Amino acid sequence: MSAVPPAATPLSGLARIALADDRLRRIGELAGSAEQELVAPPAVRPFVTAALAEKVPVLVVTATGREADDLTAELTEMLGGVVAQFPSWETLPHERLSPSADTVGRRLQVLRRLARPDDRDLGPELRVVVATVRSLVQPMAPGLGEIEPVTLRVGAELDFEQLIERLVELAYTRVDMVGKRGEFAVRGGILDLFPPTADHPVRVEFWGDEITELRCFSVADQRSISDVDVPVVVAPPCRELLLTDEVKARAAQLAQDNPADAALVEMLGKMAEGIPVEGMEALLPVLQPGELQLLTDVLPAGTHVLVCDPEKVRTRAGDLARTGQEFLEASWTAASIGGAAPLDTSNLNGVDGKAIDLGASAYRSLRQVREAAQAAGRPWWTLSPLASGSDTEVVVDVQPAPEVRGSEELLSMLFANLRAHVTTGGRAVIVVAGAGTAGGSSNA
Repeated sequence: MSAVPPAATPLSGLARIALADDRLRRIGELAGSAEQELVAPPAVRPFVTAALAEKVPVLVVTATGREADDLTAELTEMLGGVVAQFPSWETLPHERLSPSADTVGRRLQVLRRLARPDDRDLGPELRVVVATVRSLVQPMAPGLGEIEPVTLRVGAELDFEQLIERLVELAYTRVDMVGKRGEFAVRGGILDLFPPTADHPVRVEFWGDEITELRCFSVADQRSISDVDVPVVVAPPCRELLLTDEVKARAAQLAQDNPADAALVEMLGKMAEGIPVEGMEALLPVLQPGELQLLTDVLPAGTHVLVCDPEKVRTRAGDLARTGQEFLEASWTAASIGGAAPLDTSNLNGVDGKAIDLGASAYRSLRQVREAAQAAGRPWWTLSPLASGSDTEVVVDVQPAPEVRGSEELLSMLFANLRAHVTTGGRAVIVVAGAGTAGGSSNA
């Protein structure tokens, strides 16, 4: 992967100034080290990431979704479209609930961009992926990035009936009128489609098998939105377990091997007929052929994993593993608020006659993920506000600005300090904008 291009983003100038600082340049020079412990305040995370991304691809791991959202927004303002967030499921791996089409679509879009970095329909080549520890430790089906999305553009010729079949295969729901992501509707030679990664549904007009027009429309009144240009539509799958012929055959065999469990037989029977079922992802380890993968397995060679606030991440990973195990051990038929109890696999047989083991999709420990990443040649770095005194520790000498928190006096003092830095001596200033604060600075 090439270095970060000079993106025309709101904070691209700030990034160039900050990365000229010797302390941040030093971080880039350390790229390639198998292990590195950086010590710096949380506000410097986007600058450390940007400095490292100049040299190598980076996977940034946070403890919470809020931190991932904030860091993604900051990095996008600095670096542009080379940044993407890999969201986590809203559900546990063994719940009888499926993740939303929005979440799945965003995840598969990132995986596709990683697998096909030269496909400009998907966006520029990724340099930074931001993920929560939940996404990091959850195994996923193999080959998700290789699933071909539906791509539509004016002038392309597609068999209309085959296109409809393909959308069904990708777990889109056919409806009379499109109202939410993951749905499509057909009226004569017009296809209304709402991809899970799109802000608006798209109306696709055909003349025979040729696409003659693409235009966005409003869900509320179904009217076209004329000021939104649609050069191309990329529609990724809406589920991470697709009902392929092989998966349907496995579901049918599993139902045949376990006739005593009526709930399971009903679920598998629908899947064998190609009908998606809520919570079917819980059966991923026995229905999807191939060994499950971790996010670190699909990253480009040389990608550095940067764990922000490692103690907090480690605690969160442990909590997830315990919670997931409790759900795995619970009975599917146990009482559950909302009817989301997981599978009872104690007396079930898999497609090969052996007992079903759904543990393969359980959350991994952070240690397992780290060992797997390092074994694949992906360096493991940490960024913590606390020093540990280890041999691989590097202190980034940056002082965060005080949090303003609504005080006009502190805000005035902060901007006076910034003006002084800018106007005297020509020294660089690092402005650190954090969620919920007015900002921060450090004398570079």
